[in-house]
Amino acid sequence: MTDFPEGAPCWVDAMFKDVEGAKSFYSEVLGWTFGEAASEFGNYTQAYSGGKAVAAVVPPMPGADAPSQWCLYLASPDVAATAEKIKAAGGELLMEPMQVGTFGSMAIAKEPSGAVFGVWQPGDHKGFEKLGESGSYAWAEFFSRDVQKVDAFLPQVFPYATQQMDMGDSPEAEGMDYKIYSLGGKENPVLGRMNMGSDFPPEIPSYIQVFFGVDNCDEAVAKAKKLGGTLHFGPMDSPFGRFAAMTDQQGAAFAVIDMSTTVGEMPTFG
Repeated sequence: MTDFPEGAPCWVDAMFKDVEGAKSFYSEVLGWTFGEAASEFGNYTQAYSGGKAVAAVVPPMPGADAPSQWCLYLASPDVAATAEKIKAAGGELLMEPMQVGTFGSMAIAKEPSGAVFGVWQPGDHKGFEKLGESGSYAWAEFFSRDVQKVDAFLPQVFPYATQQMDMGDSPEAEGMDYKIYSLGGKENPVLGRMNMGSDFPPEIPSYIQVFFGVDNCDEAVAKAKKLGGTLHFGPMDSPFGRFAAMTDQQGAAFAVIDMSTTVGEMPTFG
């Protein structure tokens, strides 16, 4: 696997109070298998799809009471330098840069509108060994209540180009504000950014929605609901694939997308 360019999504993990429950859930919904827990790193346990590393789960640190949620890591060649950029751009460091054995170095940050993300400088662990396929990471979007803050922040920290999606005149597009962040040219989109409208309950803060690929969106939703997950949106057809947004049985938000089932014309970007 080649190294990920600066700013590219390169890894996801999540803390769960019930790690075994999370493993059972995602094994059924996404077809994951799990490796041995690394006791020297807080029982960090990697998930695999077809024998390739795609994510990880870990129990909370002793005394921590954080909600279960997926964390997206963006690649950096120098995590300390990226941390300084984050602070200079108005972000907040929740975890200062730290070395993780020989695997790499990490930091956890919050962008000015409130979404939490990670930064990963690879060592032995480069990141995803598989992506854009069934059972692996497919896409991610910053959902924000103050998109101007996100748009000002992210390009100061990472070398992103931005494009605004033309929503057209359809009624469902009213009030929508969606941008694409790209690396190395506009033909290489790596992230989306969506405004959180009035249809989002006010208690939900800004967050990052992580999408995992599946062979059949409706089947994945049915499996998740059977195991105690909650469907929040979809399944819905789009030019990018048929997708749905859910929370698992421990409250961690995620989305699934069948990228082989596309409907409609691709939108234009300005």
